[in-house]
Formats: sequence, C-alpha cells, structure tokens
Amino acid sequence: MFSSSEAWSVLDSAEEVCSAPEVEQALGRVASEITNSLGDAYPLILSVMGGAVIFTGKLLPLLRFPLDFDYIHASRYGNATQGTTLEWKVMPKENVKDRVVLVLDDILDEGHTLAAIREKVMGMGARSFHCAVFADKKIASAKPIQADFVGLSLPDRYVFGFGMDVKGAWRNLPAIYALK
Repeated sequence: MFSSSEAWSVLDSAEEVCSAPEVEQALGRVASEITNSLGDAYPLILSVMGGAVIFTGKLLPLLRFPLDFDYIHASRYGNATQGTTLEWKVMPKENVKDRVVLVLDDILDEGHTLAAIREKVMGMGARSFHCAVFADKKIASAKPIQADFVGLSLPDRYVFGFGMDVKGAWRNLPAIYALK
C-alpha cells in the first residue's frame, strides 16, 4: 500500500499504454461480441472482485439481454505485484448448476486464477463456462486458459487503471498505464 504522495509518484512516472477513448471503444466491442454470442442464453454473470468492478460496472449496461448477476472473490495478488497461492474469499451465492456462466475479470495475466475459477464453476455443475477479460497480457509462456472475449491485448508489463491496481491504488483511472 502506498502513501498518497507515493501513489502520485507512481502515476507521474508511468506510461499511458491505452487512452480512455481506446478503453471505451474496446468496452463497446466486447459488449457487442458477448451480446451476439450469449444474448439468447440468459447467463449467470459472475464478476471477479475487486479488479473486475470497473469492467463489470461499465459493461453490464451495454449488454442488451436478460441475465442474472453475482460476484466471486478469488485472488492470487492481494496488494502485491506478484501472484501467490489462490485465496477464495467469496464463492458464488447463485446456484450455477445447469447455468451458462460468464465470468468477468480485469486481466488475464498468467491465467492461473481464471483457470481455477473455471474448474470451480464447472465442478459446481455449470452447463458451460465462458470468460471475458478486459485485458489479456501478452506473455511468453502458455496459459492454462484463454478468454472467450477480450477487450485489449496489453504488453507484458505491470499495468494498472480501469480496475487494475498497483499496490491497491489507481483502479479508478479511465485509462491504462504501465510501470516504467
């Protein structure tokens, strides 16, 4: 966790990698793709807290079909910049059995968290699992899961903004930045 002055220093030294208008354009495209693919499925949408809160809040009003909504909280990061053991804080309250489930997350980094979420949701009896991430980080190694819907592809750097944080700060930014 940063002090206020440390957080400002991080932002001041960061590089903008995706502007706010680019973020909004990607959001509209993803909403259209999800609507075209799942619009007739009456899906259960699960938002992964806390990173997906901005993505979810901006995306849901753009989805023009009936849906059920719940959230889960599973994290490998906490306020750290590197992932550790997966910690389940909140399981879905809605019954996923026999449901088409769409999980929303902020970023697909190495993919371990989202793969574990898929395993848990399918183990709870979901009919099908789909996932949408706002950002997919281009990394050199293979990922255990690929997102069905992706807003942006980002470089293999530590990024923050639009729901993604750096040591707890700057989730609230409308653009995406990378640490230098």
